Amino acid sequence: MTTEAIENFGALLAETARIWRTKLDQRLRPLGLSQAKWVVLLQLSKAGNGINQKELAQRVGIEGPTLVGLLDRLGADGLVERRESATDRRSKTVHLTAKAEAITRRIAEVARGLRNDLLGDIDAETMQQCRQTLEQLKQRLEHL
Repeated sequence: MTTEAIENFGALLAETARIWRTKLDQRLRPLGLSQAKWVVLLQLSKAGNGINQKELAQRVGIEGPTLVGLLDRLGADGLVERRESATDRRSKTVHLTAKAEAITRRIAEVARGLRNDLLGDIDAETMQQCRQTLEQLKQRLEHL
């Protein structure tokens, strides 16, 4: 691999992720959700039955105070509820409401459609190699 290819790899990866997220945001706009909101809803959906606010902020990649405002808006929309933690009275856990669970299913459908549009014609061997490379990079970054 050339030096230029190595030097541009991170920028290409970041730009691809940014564009992918923008395209998904465009497809989700009819649901009336900002990118910030649908990212939080997806992370909550992946987390299962509740997650504390600190961990949610880390998963979403935002600061705690920013998350609090976002959760206030999602709560006002009837999509999340905060509960006292069963293990730590000082912290709250965040849970999806039934209304949000229906929306997260729709988000997943839209995301699946975009993935199929983007990746559907890439052969399985190429996809597997790409996935392995990205997993390797992720593991290295987590251990630095």
